[in-house]
Amino acid sequence: MKVEERKFDTELAVIGTGIAGVAASIFALKKGLTVALSGNTGALAYTTGYLDLFGSLSGQDLAYVDDPWKAVQDLAHYEPNHPLTRVSIDDIRSSFEEFTAFISACGIAYTRPGDKNLEVLSPVGTVKRTLCVPATMKAGTEAYADRSRCLIVDFKGLRGFSGAQIVANIGSDWPGLRHARIEVPGLSQTEIYPEVLARTLEVPQNRESFATAVKEVMGDEQVIGMPAVFGMHRPDEVMSSLEELIGVPLFEIPTMPPSVPGIRFREMVEQVFPQKGINLIPQQKVKSVEFNDDSATLLLADNYGPIRIEAKTVILATGRFISGGLEAHMDTVTETLLDLPVFQPVSRDQWYHQQYMGKTGHAIHRAGLQVDDAFRPLDSEKKVVNTRLFAAGILLAHQDWIRSRSGAGIAIATAYKAVEAAADFLSK
Repeated sequence: MKVEERKFDTELAVIGTGIAGVAASIFALKKGLTVALSGNTGALAYTTGYLDLFGSLSGQDLAYVDDPWKAVQDLAHYEPNHPLTRVSIDDIRSSFEEFTAFISACGIAYTRPGDKNLEVLSPVGTVKRTLCVPATMKAGTEAYADRSRCLIVDFKGLRGFSGAQIVANIGSDWPGLRHARIEVPGLSQTEIYPEVLARTLEVPQNRESFATAVKEVMGDEQVIGMPAVFGMHRPDEVMSSLEELIGVPLFEIPTMPPSVPGIRFREMVEQVFPQKGINLIPQQKVKSVEFNDDSATLLLADNYGPIRIEAKTVILATGRFISGGLEAHMDTVTETLLDLPVFQPVSRDQWYHQQYMGKTGHAIHRAGLQVDDAFRPLDSEKKVVNTRLFAAGILLAHQDWIRSRSGAGIAIATAYKAVEAAADFLSK
């Protein structure tokens, strides 16, 4: 039986469903563009929920950043080719405002971008700097800032999160911090998965017995922190209900990935985007892209058969090595879909620093696509590859997002400008 090919005609095709691809789709939708989004959304599950703009400065000593806006402005002096130097501060603010407002309206409330970084806890109890956090984590930033009396609760059988470890790592800086472990009512298995517990707590009766167990280990704490398990689809509602039952403010701390905040984000994309009018082809990678005089043709397939997308413009947001946007070979790094030129060290000998934990980082982490001011990829002669093609996210060269804690910032801000450029192209 021959399966008929499905076809989508759209103004913008976004390739890649990480934060950059999701952000690009949101910004395009707000501009009134028709959008088709494709890619494997699995990578979203590995995000913590924190949205970093700029958290640390690389150099001889890794310096933490309290003011990310000043850090981005200073990039022009010591990293003039960094992707964020192509985006104005006003546009970066607008990109974060629009992104967090959209996500909040879809059911995962976020704090708005402020003037300073927030100090938040990592899954192991270290402190990191980030710009925006889910509302379910906000009380944790306030508790740490005030050094409030705080109880960290973990659960018997839960892997990847330890209240004792958090207290051991940060307790000297937070005297009013202690931990306790409870057995979750109804979940007495040897091993508990955060996703299962999150879905369990969406049932009101389960929240009541859970709250009772938490209250049994409480003292005079002003706030309680827990691993991120406050529901999968209605986290703010679940947390509000638990706070009412327990009697003190609560906050979530991300677990080791894949974590519930990332899974929430992924499921929100898969459920809400089609309702908003975005043509979403999830869990499928684009096999080929061919540019014509007036459009681009993208070919892919899913369990229902072949799919053809005819798009006026394309944004490439396929990420780096883990996501499959770049691929490392014995002597070179290649871009996997269009075979675009990749900025990289001239030889493999220069990929890595001699010291694994070297303070300057590894040159390979700055590999990626070079673009012009409209975020159009350039060829080896620094000419635009195609006027309909744009790129965004950590696929771009001249940045080490891991060391600078800037992955979300690069993704959101460059997606904002790439969509702006694509919309400008379409208007002409």
